[in-house]
Amino acid sequence: MMSLTDCTTRYSVILTALVAAWLGVSNMAAAQDVAGPLTEDSLGQALTSLGLQPEKAESRYDFRFKTKYEEQEWDLTMSAVLSKNGESLWVMAWLDELPKSSTDVPNTALLRLLARNDEIGNGKFFAYIPSNRRFVLQRVVPNRGISPRILGGVLKDLGGSVRTEYPYWLTQNWTAKPTTSAGATRPTQSAVNDSKFDAARRN
Repeated sequence: MMSLTDCTTRYSVILTALVAAWLGVSNMAAAQDVAGPLTEDSLGQALTSLGLQPEKAESRYDFRFKTKYEEQEWDLTMSAVLSKNGESLWVMAWLDELPKSSTDVPNTALLRLLARNDEIGNGKFFAYIPSNRRFVLQRVVPNRGISPRILGGVLKDLGGSVRTEYPYWLTQNWTAKPTTSAGATRPTQSAVNDSKFDAARRN
């Protein structure tokens, strides 16, 4: 029969092993949530770990991001790229193409986009990519400690702003009477550029 001392020793060993295993799992989870600066390769791995299917074009990753805002499904086309010095991450949501006719590009619409840049905040702003005549809504974040979970939050935050700013970037609204978010027409729930991505690497 095992003595009381032997039983105590045995259970102590088992308890120590269980605690060590639990700490190992906890440390692994913490390691997944605390990351160093992203590299070009680890950026692609982080996007893939979010269930996305990024396609690499030179140093940039292009992908579809589907999410829900205010009970509406949105299908967004985004790109992510590191700056040349690796200190910043640029995430872009592709929006409408610039109308081909200058009469469909009122100065007031462009001025409203510029004015919104001061209102959006949190590192987000509208920009225009001349190479493919498309507008984008961008967010720039420091490349420090960006885990997949944090990256997913950045994408969702940018997508939410695409929805909020919909009345301003929708070019169909430019030739109509200006609207506000409260008075906007029902969105198409998409902002997709399937034809091409062509954005310069960021500084």
